[in-house]
Amino acid sequence: MATLTGILYACLLFYGAGWYLGRWTGNFSLLLFILTLVTLGYWLAERYVFLPRRLAAAGSIETQDANRRAELQRMGITQVDSNLAEARDKVLAQPWWLDWTAGLFPVILIVFVLRSFLFEPFKIPSGSMIPTLEIGDLILVNKFHYGVRLPVINKKIIDNNPVARGDVMVFRYPVDPSIDFIKRVVALPGDTLTYANQKLTVNGVPAPLERLDDYYEEDRRGYSPQFRETFGDKPHRILVEPRLPSSYGMRARLNKHADACTYTAEGVTCTVPAGHYFVMGDNRDNSEDSRFWGFVPDENIVGRAFFVWMNFGNVKRIGSFQ
Repeated sequence: MATLTGILYACLLFYGAGWYLGRWTGNFSLLLFILTLVTLGYWLAERYVFLPRRLAAAGSIETQDANRRAELQRMGITQVDSNLAEARDKVLAQPWWLDWTAGLFPVILIVFVLRSFLFEPFKIPSGSMIPTLEIGDLILVNKFHYGVRLPVINKKIIDNNPVARGDVMVFRYPVDPSIDFIKRVVALPGDTLTYANQKLTVNGVPAPLERLDDYYEEDRRGYSPQFRETFGDKPHRILVEPRLPSSYGMRARLNKHADACTYTAEGVTCTVPAGHYFVMGDNRDNSEDSRFWGFVPDENIVGRAFFVWMNFGNVKRIGSFQ
């Protein structure tokens, strides 16, 4: 078993090193699921096979010691040196390969349950959600807000809250599901939206915009026009660049539902298909989103982002957000 455990750890290190070096794309959910199953196997083997064997061996040592003492007493020898406790502790001690497998099972199981069904941490890698979320923000995602999904296959088994316009949602990038994206939901299944001249209209109703003070972006060391946009009772801040056309950089690269969108020089108009969502970044002119690659299928949803738990560059960022 020690050899088998060593091989398993070598495979894990090899996989992790290749992932870190970019030789292949890792799947942390799948890896955590496999680790949970493997450590569960070791934990069950420890509980029902290896531990009973060690207890039996310790009992045998105690019996042998008692028999030895009785024999010596019959011979008139009453002073007997013994290191029974030390011997028993050595016999009962877990070998390293059980300590680093069965011993880790409870911790890995807790992480697996929390990450799969409750909350999952993410790090914001880009500026597409500025000013709501900044590069380096460490956020929490509520995995059960939209319903309970099976880990790895992401199959929903229990419904909860419906997706709402204005939600900040984490999802699997439709072009490459191994990558997680975060954007704001702006249109639901059946909605018709138009984004033209830096203004959003959903089902013929323009989203109200209120001009705010310009926003200073640290990365580009400059100011951007900032507005407050409102969906129902959900206000949030956005950045736009009025000097750029709404269609700036936009390309119709839809490989599915290509007939659902119409692109013009002013922007784009789409009717969202059933079971899909239209998402956009709050940094409207610096976000590659549904305007570029299409709709987010319901099965790609990971959860609803709701809290910044740390930003090592600015601890004032900690807190909830809209």
